[in-house]
Amino acid sequence: MGSWWERGVRAYALAPVRGVALTAGGVGLALAVGSVAAAGPWQGGRRVAETERVKSQVSAAVTTVVPRPVPSPSWLPAPDVLQPAGSVAPAPAGDAAATAPAPQAPVPTGQGLAAALAGAMDAPALGKVTASVLDAATGRTLYASGAATPQTPASTNKIATSVAALSLLGPQHRFSTTVVSPAPGRIVLVGGGDPTLTAAAVHGADPQASLATLADRTAAALKATGVLTVGLGYDISLFSAPALHPIGVNDNIALVQALTADEGRINPNSTENAPRYGDPAATAAADFAALLSARGITVKGSPAPSPHTAPGAKPLAQVSSQPLGEIVERMLTESDNDIAEALGHQVALASGSPATFAGGAAAVRKQLTTLGVPLGGTRLVDASGLSESDVIPAEVLTRLLLLAASPAHPELRPVLSGLPVAGFTGTLDNRYDSDGSNAGLGVVRAKTGSLETVNTLAGLVVDRDGRLLVFAFMSNGSGDAASARSALDRLAGRVAGCGCR
Repeated sequence: MGSWWERGVRAYALAPVRGVALTAGGVGLALAVGSVAAAGPWQGGRRVAETERVKSQVSAAVTTVVPRPVPSPSWLPAPDVLQPAGSVAPAPAGDAAATAPAPQAPVPTGQGLAAALAGAMDAPALGKVTASVLDAATGRTLYASGAATPQTPASTNKIATSVAALSLLGPQHRFSTTVVSPAPGRIVLVGGGDPTLTAAAVHGADPQASLATLADRTAAALKATGVLTVGLGYDISLFSAPALHPIGVNDNIALVQALTADEGRINPNSTENAPRYGDPAATAAADFAALLSARGITVKGSPAPSPHTAPGAKPLAQVSSQPLGEIVERMLTESDNDIAEALGHQVALASGSPATFAGGAAAVRKQLTTLGVPLGGTRLVDASGLSESDVIPAEVLTRLLLLAASPAHPELRPVLSGLPVAGFTGTLDNRYDSDGSNAGLGVVRAKTGSLETVNTLAGLVVDRDGRLLVFAFMSNGSGDAASARSALDRLAGRVAGCGCR
């Protein structure tokens, strides 16, 4: 039967479970499998498919048992995610094997992987398909098919954005929205580029920044000085024009401005393909004026743009976002385009480039090169992957994930913990077979990418022997999105079920 550790690893690899960690390979990487819950501050941003599935489960729960548990948060700090090589994994009380070092799982061979993937790689629905599979412990390439060929990545582009943002700013970085007073009786709402700012207050252990909370603090500060009437301006100069994404007007993304509440959605509880305000910044400023009025502060006239707030303006109040690590997790789990483009602009600012789409794309490339990632034929025009002009080779995606899994870069761990879990969370919640016939169910963690003829999947998987592998499968030119996604899921599932030697 093997040691308790071996039995635990096998159970992890074969069962659709989430709330466990796995010690894998020579580096002893423990991968947290729990994922971001679509609850609390994230509830308004859940996907349409997930919302409908939850509604149907609630209705069916009267007479049936929901087959999958509701995911719960498990954001773990780096020390909990990484475990040094040769360390002792936690054992059940009284287990005599508790003192035994964790064994090293065998590495699948390239020949074995090629045999396992051969038929699935030939699926007509995939169009032009490329692939890369690496061993997470050693970084060795185990399987490659056109891995150096640039392909349109769609939303797997967000992996590159995440790595650049976390490495430049750090996972604890927060974005602040402030109110300053440049002159008596005048205040300015200054956008800090927080893509998660909401209008209504959202409470929790680490509450999300909101205009309502900022209005509370601003009204209190004004009343403390006897000021009850003000003129209101708003400053969005942190980000530069154009605010419109290169693909043009699209319900998948709002104008990218330094001040936006609820991602500019007309209905803050809507999700993908959501109608947006024509000017999210002006709408947010108007909302803030109404919130101040409700708190006893009279706002004269309409909020006016104030693009050049005086550097010495007196600060009155401030709210800060949740840590960047949690924002990245949310972005990857939900494939949030608004967050991605805002982070691209923030990467540009941190690297001294203009805070534009082009500046962000160039800054991401520059930072990845600084980190030693060979980019090959990579070309980026945005940070979200919405543009079909983006191209990234499969081997670049696997190298980025390998970097995020490296013990040398604990600041990048949210890239891994934010990846959706196959069949359970985010953009993979309604994929993979619920009956467990696909070996990837609950074991694959991967970022999805979807455009009209583009489907991609890149992430991590533990094979049947307990080896942690990094993979990227990229399909371009498919005319059947549903079949292409199923084919990609089968590819990742075959890696999970392989143990190929």
